[in-house]
Amino acid sequence: MLRRHHESPANLNKMFYKYGNHICLIMSDFSVYVDSRGGNTRKVADAIAEELGVTAGDVTVPVLGDARILFLGSGTYGSRPGDAMTKFIELGDFTGRKVAIFGTSASPAGSEKMIAVMSDDLNRKGATILGRWHCRGKFLIMNRGHPDREDMENAKKFAREIVRSA
Repeated sequence: MLRRHHESPANLNKMFYKYGNHICLIMSDFSVYVDSRGGNTRKVADAIAEELGVTAGDVTVPVLGDARILFLGSGTYGSRPGDAMTKFIELGDFTGRKVAIFGTSASPAGSEKMIAVMSDDLNRKGATILGRWHCRGKFLIMNRGHPDREDMENAKKFAREIVRSA
């Protein structure tokens, strides 16, 4: 888990202010959004979110907020991101946003193509791509057991590297 100074992991990416008896969130450093049909990319998104101290959101509820860095992940469907991720990017304002892209696929070549499509779309929308990462995902009888524990650790490592480099 990433930590800043002596903050607790739950408050890693958040700043709060107190107003009377209410505590209000005023800023979040990281957001994780995912489009996952089979659950592979959701597992990766959850590992990244856990590392960052946030909860992964679904792209069908596009609430970008004020996160400093967005982590966007999709499964690979015909070498392209999922329809929900494509729509999320199409409808979103990514001007000046820092984005890290991740994905899963039965084929590494498929993931690379899918991530290239997401990168191009996000660049056209004004985003700065900080990094890309993908791993194998189970599909039918291919890649059983993936993403596995090593994949989850590599996803967390990817998140740490992105945060350090930003």
